[in-house]
Amino acid sequence: MTTLDERIVELCGAPVRAMARLGGGDVADAFKVTLADGRVVFAKTKADAPKDFFSIEAAGLRWLSEPGVGSVAEVLAVSDEAPPCLILSWIEPGTSRSADGERRFGEELAALHQSGAPHFGRVDAQPTGSLRVPNDPCDTWAEFYASQRLRPLAEIASQRNSLSTSAISGLIDIADRLAEFGDQEPPARLHGDLWSGNRIVDIEGRSWLIDPAAHGGHREFDLAMMRLFGGFSQECFDAYEEVHPLSDGWQERVPLHHLAPLAIHAIKFGGPYAAAVDGALEKLS
Repeated sequence: MTTLDERIVELCGAPVRAMARLGGGDVADAFKVTLADGRVVFAKTKADAPKDFFSIEAAGLRWLSEPGVGSVAEVLAVSDEAPPCLILSWIEPGTSRSADGERRFGEELAALHQSGAPHFGRVDAQPTGSLRVPNDPCDTWAEFYASQRLRPLAEIASQRNSLSTSAISGLIDIADRLAEFGDQEPPARLHGDLWSGNRIVDIEGRSWLIDPAAHGGHREFDLAMMRLFGGFSQECFDAYEEVHPLSDGWQERVPLHHLAPLAIHAIKFGGPYAAAVDGALEKLS
């Protein structure tokens, strides 16, 4: 059987000099790899990866980089053959963030969202994430969020007993009345899983996007995700607002956009996330 070292040699065209395991991932095993020709790359693998798992992620990174309006980790190589792996350019993490860097990221994210998407969902209709959340193309945000997020997640949560019966009913109820929340914006080009761990701030203070669940969606979804777990400064949000002002009522819709990531976390990790879903539903009742 081919080893990860051998797969990296095959994809990069150079022997592996050193490989250091990195922490922080809950889905895949990640490594800092030094090649014999002096290049340093990032590689990750997953023993039980679903079909096309890393190709889907690679396609998402490339799609996010297409507009050329921000920094996205460069895809160097990808393989779904065992052992599957994704190889990216190495980004040297910095130790601090600056106000200027935060403002720049807010401006770049606004420009990324403005670059748009052909529809809600993905062009390739491929699922994303370890739960294989669907991304079939949809004409409206309400259709997408209901049929591709809330209802599928309610079904998974029911199968795995991750949420209470009332919470599952609440997700379905919200899915049935999304039109009440108004605000029909065109599809934005989203990262799709934009918490602070999926942004690397390099030694020069520049922000890079990694680990996307990229799709066309409502731009408030990325911004709500950023607020859910913190790690982004007010300067970042203010700069975004200056470039691409949000529609009236966005504050009241934050819990709505929190429902999907909270349900995903409740399914994957349990703990307090089920109660957080209940809290978001209460705010929307």
